[in-house]
Amino acid sequence: MTPSPANETNEFWLFGYGSLIWKPPPHYVPSIPNLPSQSPDLRLPGYITGYVRRFWQASEDHRGTPASPGRVVTLIEQSYYEKLVKPEPNHPLPVHGAAYRIPPQHVAEVSAYLDLREINGYSIQYTDFYPSVPASGQEGEGGGTIRCLVYIGLPTNPQFLGVQPPERVAEVIRRSRGPSGENSEYLFMLERALEGFGEGAGGDEHVSDLARRVRALEAKGMQGGGAASEVAESRIGDEAVSAEFERVHSGADGSHGVQEETEKP
Repeated sequence: MTPSPANETNEFWLFGYGSLIWKPPPHYVPSIPNLPSQSPDLRLPGYITGYVRRFWQASEDHRGTPASPGRVVTLIEQSYYEKLVKPEPNHPLPVHGAAYRIPPQHVAEVSAYLDLREINGYSIQYTDFYPSVPASGQEGEGGGTIRCLVYIGLPTNPQFLGVQPPERVAEVIRRSRGPSGENSEYLFMLERALEGFGEGAGGDEHVSDLARRVRALEAKGMQGGGAASEVAESRIGDEAVSAEFERVHSGADGSHGVQEETEKP
């Protein structure tokens, strides 16, 4: 897969709505004071419309295994979503996330990296992105729209699970683990990343509801007598998530190995 037909010389924009928000692609460097040469719009917060974000994608390669798949997010077109479930109050809502500008010199490398990272059921689509802040060279509030590449697990992909009861999804997330780590870590990191966009900008009730459910299951397990030690070993506490979020977001690990979230854009 390539971000544009047979063209690896032009830059492109990538929209992340899952782990890409907090686990960026290669060459992204967080803002560093007193570094004027850094582009101010390498990463832009904002949103897309016409989609719903749901934990309806199985993960066999990152947050689960083939024998016990975890759950990660995908995007579902609003029109298709409304055929599956009864329309919800206040819908449709924008899907908040982050867009990354991939410079021409890194297009080939980042494209290959993303194709591997998103191999488990995701395919390339394109959508309009509405930045919360202007990109360089754009005028006006929000700076207009940017055409973005996005990886989506379409309903036709074998990992798409369709409508999933939230209590069932929470149970699977609570117990699942894969090469990238605990499934609950993925959920809590996404929750934390969305909260970072600020009140009214990044809220996602589906994500927040699942996070509450998983925490309740963990708390219940901690009180379960003989199972408590097992639960304690796998439980991702808020402090641990915060520490991991800050480490990754700061680029402290200095690496972008292939064992990444699935998008996990």
